[in-house]
Amino acid sequence: MHVTSEQRLADGVIEREFTLGEIPGTLWTPGSAPAPLILMAHNNGLPKSDPRLVARARYHAACGYAVATVDAAGCGDRPRSAAAEQARADLRRAMRAGEPVDEIFESLVGPMVEAAVPDWRTTLDALLALPGIGGPVGYSGWTALGIRLAAADPRIAAAGFFAGGYVPRAQREEARRLTVPLLFLLQWDDGGNPRQRALDLFDAFGSKEKTLHANLGGHVGTPWFEVEDGARFYDRHLRPADAG
Repeated sequence: MHVTSEQRLADGVIEREFTLGEIPGTLWTPGSAPAPLILMAHNNGLPKSDPRLVARARYHAACGYAVATVDAAGCGDRPRSAAAEQARADLRRAMRAGEPVDEIFESLVGPMVEAAVPDWRTTLDALLALPGIGGPVGYSGWTALGIRLAAADPRIAAAGFFAGGYVPRAQREEARRLTVPLLFLLQWDDGGNPRQRALDLFDAFGSKEKTLHANLGGHVGTPWFEVEDGARFYDRHLRPADAG
């Protein structure tokens, strides 16, 4: 892992930009160590620099967690395949025409998830080898990726998912295999993501401890207090000895 920049924020959190081979990432670490780790991914491959993700990451780091995000294969500024670019063009055309888009999403999001998971696991290996960062590991963000990653990597001990964003059929089936504690956030009026599909996915999760929080509002309207509640969720499952 090669650190390309480092700065100390006002609350004592250290923010580092890094590269790991072709993988660019950002790591936030608190002033105290050792710190449990949270992997944070934005929905459907948006960049790691997205302001909403950065705000959540800095908040959790200030709460005592190491938080990391990367632009995995096909995400953020990483190169996209010709097939992905064609799927995006097809998606724009279908949405303008009011045509069904599920099969286009399958061809776009499914391969993106499969390509991204190895990069996230490589990053996890490197992060857990750093001094001051330890398990257990939490995940926050993009649901489709989180399902696949939690199903593939037993180091993921708790997960917080945002219901916005298309979840491919393969991940909807994998959801039945998940057993880690889950916090699932749903925006009730997210017009681009059918509410019933999100509720069906929540029902499918195999976890014995799973919590659904639903709030009025559109796709980007998740209230900030859900970030604060999310920190308490991770406190319970990533450092239970510290929970009051």
